[in-house]
Amino acid sequence: MPKKTGKTGKTGKVSKRKPAAKEPVAQQRSGPRRVQLGQYKTLKLQKRIKHPVQLPNVWRLSRQAARTLWRHKRLFIGISLIYGILNVGLAQGLSGGTDLTSLKDTLNQAFTGHLGFLASGLGVFVAMVGTAGNTTDQTAGAYQIILAILVSLALIWTLRQVQAGHRPRIRDAYYQGMQPLIPFILILLVISLELIPMAIGSALYSMVVSDNIAVYTVEKIIWALLCILLAVWSIYMVSSSLFALYIVTLPDMTPMKALRSARGLVRFRRWTVLRKVLWLPLLLLIVALVVMLPIILWLTPLARWVFFVLTMLALAAIHAYLYTLYRELLNE
Repeated sequence: MPKKTGKTGKTGKVSKRKPAAKEPVAQQRSGPRRVQLGQYKTLKLQKRIKHPVQLPNVWRLSRQAARTLWRHKRLFIGISLIYGILNVGLAQGLSGGTDLTSLKDTLNQAFTGHLGFLASGLGVFVAMVGTAGNTTDQTAGAYQIILAILVSLALIWTLRQVQAGHRPRIRDAYYQGMQPLIPFILILLVISLELIPMAIGSALYSMVVSDNIAVYTVEKIIWALLCILLAVWSIYMVSSSLFALYIVTLPDMTPMKALRSARGLVRFRRWTVLRKVLWLPLLLLIVALVVMLPIILWLTPLARWVFFVLTMLALAAIHAYLYTLYRELLNE
């Protein structure tokens, strides 16, 4: 039989070629290298690990949300109009309340001069904001919560449709947007549980101050710091669960999956997201003050109606801003 031959060296012996050493796995992979994120731990300071994707600032988020509402203003005004009609009919949104004209006259007597005139208007505005949504009837309060949940589902469904390039109708928002009602309510219950530390801190501080348990200034400061820490803890937890409200409305999504996905979205940038979320109520107050102050000063009888309209439109503005932020978190 013929023998196997190979390359021979000077000695005439068959030389065996050594196999080439394998390249490291990292070098064999083609394409751009991906940033490897470290392990995430709850309540860990995020100064050491930064997320590679930077979120837009609050001004850009606000402009994007306002642009979305303006492009589809008829659709969102129609949804808000139905919300307002149901609120007046079921929750009695315009009944009762403080007499704004008498309150303004009382404040005008307390403040004098041009600055006093402005101060009385600001006082009326603060009173209106403080009593917004308050009702002595428990049934009306329950209707307000139910309506807010249903309209929120309609708005989230509509925002998802217009972002996808579709042209939904108002009735479709209320018909098709109600499908994830139960998962949405379960996420709201989780958020309510996360707000318990804030409620406990507020109740403790009120009790120690009203019952004279904390008499000295140092004691009051210590209890106030404890209340603030509990509030920060609640806000820290809610900062991720808030986006689960939008994730759970996706098809075939469970509340637990939505909560885990929401935690993943804010990973390594929770404090950044929290700052952008806290900007929203400040922005709404500024807009409401700019609109309401001239009306309070010169058209006081119309102030309650205008404020009610702004309150109905505020829900659409809130969801537009948060949904825009949610979409930016997805762009990784």
